[in-house]
Amino acid sequence: MPTEPFVVPASLEGERVDRAVALETGWSRAEVQTLIDDGTVRVDGRTVSKSRRLVEGEVVEVLASPAGPDALVAEAVDLDILHADADVIVVAKPPGLVVHPGAGNVHGTLVHGLLARYPEIAGVGQPERPGIVHRLDRDTSGVLLVARSERAYTSLVEQLTERSVERRYDALCWGTPSPVSGVIDAPIGRSQTRRTRMAVSIDGRHARTQYAVLATWVRPGVARLVCTLETGRTHQIRVHLAAIGHPIVGDGTYGGIRQSLAVGRPFLHARMVAFTHPGTGERLRFEMPLPDDLVAVVEGLGPSDT
Repeated sequence: MPTEPFVVPASLEGERVDRAVALETGWSRAEVQTLIDDGTVRVDGRTVSKSRRLVEGEVVEVLASPAGPDALVAEAVDLDILHADADVIVVAKPPGLVVHPGAGNVHGTLVHGLLARYPEIAGVGQPERPGIVHRLDRDTSGVLLVARSERAYTSLVEQLTERSVERRYDALCWGTPSPVSGVIDAPIGRSQTRRTRMAVSIDGRHARTQYAVLATWVRPGVARLVCTLETGRTHQIRVHLAAIGHPIVGDGTYGGIRQSLAVGRPFLHARMVAFTHPGTGERLRFEMPLPDDLVAVVEGLGPSDT
C-alpha cells in the first residue's frame, strides 16, 4: 500500500532520498531502492535516482510498498487470549512481543500467532496488519484489542477516533509530577533530530494524556502513576512524561535509564481497556494485572512514602 506523501523537514535537508524514505517508512534501504528503480518514488512529482539529495520543503510521494518476499503466514506463537467471540479478540500481550510485522520483525509477531488461531482475520482491516486497530510497543505489556470481523474493525476504529475506547496504563516515572494529577496536552510528531523517535512538536498531531500519582518513593525518587489515553499517538505516554521532565523508569529511548534503579524494560503496562461491543452494543471491560517483572520492581521499592 502507498504511504502518505511527506514534506521534507529541515532535519532531512541534503539527505539521500533512499535513506529519507527508509526513515519515514521503516522499510529497509534495499526495499526503498527497488521502489526507486521501479519509478514509484517521486519528489515534487518527478521520478528520481536513489542518490538524489533532498531539499527542505520538497514533497516526497511513495506510490507502492515493497513486494515483500515474506508474505504473512500463520506461525506458532504463544498467546494468552483473555476473550474471543465472533467479532473481537482480547489479548494479554507480554513484553518483548512485536504486534505486527515491520522492519526487522518479519516473523514471530502477535499477528502471525493470531493467524494460526483465527485464520479469518487475514481479510480484516489492513493486509499487512490484519485485525489490528491499535498497538502496544514491543516492550509494553498489557491488554490489546483485535478485530475478528470487518464490522468490528470499522466499529473499533470509529470508537478509537471518537475517543470512546477507555485505555488505562500503569507507569513508574522519575520524580513526582506537579500537580499530582492533570492532563498533558501537547502535539506529538516525528523528532526532527532523531527520526526514529517521536517528540512534542508544534507540527505534530494532537495528543492528550491524563495522569494521576498513586504513590511516591523519595528513594530512589520515583512515582507510580495511572495514565489514561485520550488520544493514541506513537509512544504517547513515554513522550509526554519525558517532555514534562518525568521519563518512564527503564525507558532508554526517552531518558529513563538510571543506575539507582535497573529495570529491564520501560515500566509501562496497559492495565485496562473498555469499549462498546460491535455486535451486541454491550459495554465491555478487560483488565490485566501488573506482570511479575514489574511487580518485582514495585516490591523492591519497599513501602511508599505517600
